[in-house]
Amino acid sequence: MARDLLLEVGAEEIPASFIGPALEDLQRIITTRMAEGRLKHGEVRTYGTPRRLAVWVKDVADSGEDVTTEKLGPSAKAAFDKEGKPTVAATKFAESLKLPVSELGRTQTPKGEYLSARVQEKGRPAAELLPEVLHAAVHGINFRKSMRWGDVDLAFARPVQWIVALLGGDVLPVVFGDVKSGRTTHGHRFLSPGAIELAQPSVYEVALEKAHVVADIGKRRALLLEKIRAVAQQSGGQLLEDESLVDQVTNLVELPAPVLGTFDARHLDLPSEVLVQEMKSHQRYFSLTDAQGKLLPKFIAVSNTPVKDEKLSLRGYERVLRSRLADGRFFFDEDRKTPLEARVEKLGRVVWQGQLGSYAEKVERFRALAVWLAEQTGQKAHTATIQRAATLAKADLVTGMVGEFPELQGVMGREYARAGGEPEAVAVAIFEHYLPRNANDAMPGQDPGALIGLADRLDSLCGIFAIGKAPTGAADPFGLRRACLAIINLVFGRGYRFSLSAAVDEALKLLAPKIATVKRKAGEPEPREQILEFFRGRLKALWSESYRTDVVEAVLSVGFDDLVAARKRLEALSGIVGRADFTPLAVAFKRVVNIVEKQGKDVSRGQTNPDKLREEPEKNLHSAFTQAQGKVAQYVQADDFSGALKEITSLKPAVDTFFDKVTVMAEDKELRENRVRFLTEIGALFNQVADFSKIQAEAAQGG
Repeated sequence: MARDLLLEVGAEEIPASFIGPALEDLQRIITTRMAEGRLKHGEVRTYGTPRRLAVWVKDVADSGEDVTTEKLGPSAKAAFDKEGKPTVAATKFAESLKLPVSELGRTQTPKGEYLSARVQEKGRPAAELLPEVLHAAVHGINFRKSMRWGDVDLAFARPVQWIVALLGGDVLPVVFGDVKSGRTTHGHRFLSPGAIELAQPSVYEVALEKAHVVADIGKRRALLLEKIRAVAQQSGGQLLEDESLVDQVTNLVELPAPVLGTFDARHLDLPSEVLVQEMKSHQRYFSLTDAQGKLLPKFIAVSNTPVKDEKLSLRGYERVLRSRLADGRFFFDEDRKTPLEARVEKLGRVVWQGQLGSYAEKVERFRALAVWLAEQTGQKAHTATIQRAATLAKADLVTGMVGEFPELQGVMGREYARAGGEPEAVAVAIFEHYLPRNANDAMPGQDPGALIGLADRLDSLCGIFAIGKAPTGAADPFGLRRACLAIINLVFGRGYRFSLSAAVDEALKLLAPKIATVKRKAGEPEPREQILEFFRGRLKALWSESYRTDVVEAVLSVGFDDLVAARKRLEALSGIVGRADFTPLAVAFKRVVNIVEKQGKDVSRGQTNPDKLREEPEKNLHSAFTQAQGKVAQYVQADDFSGALKEITSLKPAVDTFFDKVTVMAEDKELRENRVRFLTEIGALFNQVADFSKIQAEAAQGG
């Protein structure tokens, strides 16, 4: 009879950012270990609050499934001597299975005949297996930071206070340090401080709700949003939506209790980003705006418990914020006393990366690279703005405000540039060169900021790869994956046309003094090759979210140096790849590729000689090809890849007839080589759009 399983680890307040990853670890370890034990189960749910991490597994089988496996022993030749008596190898194999040699079977394998036996492994009872599973789970959580306490020689995010481990109505033995499992949990620290006895897992969530704890993170998040939006509406304002702050506050409380507070309206003359960041970063307060999106001198704070004297509580919230805003005003006023330009010199004393030098050196590089990009993209008219904005782009890093709030870099640069009388285009470019900061962020609205942002990220990417610190697995300390995606999105967002490989070459040339002495491992690809392959990987991952993987691969295989053109080719190919007339075309192209790959190595390069095309089908194909070649070139030049594909598709009848009627591998060497050269030219025509041999439809047809 199936029973539910519950594991809850109670602790002192766990940091909000630790809860999600910890629950993922718990669920992964438990489900993986149960699968290894062949223990079937139903739905898995996780629960988490600042004081607890829990996993509930429904309908756990009474025992693991039995399994029968075939065990192979020694070869038949090695198992018996010349007289047919079992050798030591045979008897040892039989003993390991607790069987007599006479009950062993024989199995024919590609290597010959071997002794064998079918062995049935009984599934372990759940009550026997699960304590080991839960022990591994509790001890296997990988917290970003852990601590030890008292005499406990184990580490956890915070001191463990209790453990609940139930299989149905039975307690499973689990121990962590000096804490042993039981059926006792605890509700809200203040509203329901007493112990709660759980008869079985199914009462867990309801029992905690009665004890003023909303254990389900999704429900608690929805409740939090409902309450703060209601408070915002009652205040006459609108909630400034912030998903990350909602997630964070959700895991800071067990029962959200929002209150409305105010601050001195005189602070509204500070940049709105400063006020929002002050409230968010230090206090976890939600900001409010009016209908036009202008910040109001109000905030919503979320308590972990409803308070009897709301005015008293508010005085505390407002007093703390008043102090923070006073600090912000101080930084803002002090920073503006020194023009941004005067701070540029200090960047020489701020290290960007040990081997790649200071921020001052980085600025010099990406300023030059941004000017180069402006020339390549037809934005040369913005050169003066780019040079000035790039010079000042990182100057706010040495301001008091950014020192206190790193999230405001770029924002403060813009504000201090305006305060210093810089042209508005320069101020905007300083801010926009950081955009997009994440996948959901806005794109730059003007070219100077976009080009500086491209240059800055290219410099980072090329520099880090060049010194051998490329991302590995999940580790990406310099955020290069994010930088690469930002470059791709900037190019697409602004429609920039330039050679990616040339841009990488230019960035590496500017980095040359810093990377000249870097030693590389034998056989390691050059930085240029690694960087372009990195871009290829990001493009493939990005495009595969919306397009067929084989189509993406087909496009990338013929190049992506012009990113915009590559995407246009992808869109065009995706538009026809599912059509009935496309598959035969892909099959035909595969035949072209196969012949060229097999025979092209022995054929000297050169163009097709029309005078050596003897048979009518190849002459007809050459005529059709010659006409299509010119038209395809015109379509490609105009970025009309749909038109190019339509023209290429028109060759299919002539290609089919060629393969049906003409023997490519003729005995006459000159004739054979001329035909291979002809097919090579046809392949090159197709390859202006994509490598059709990568399309899976062709493989399905057996081409």
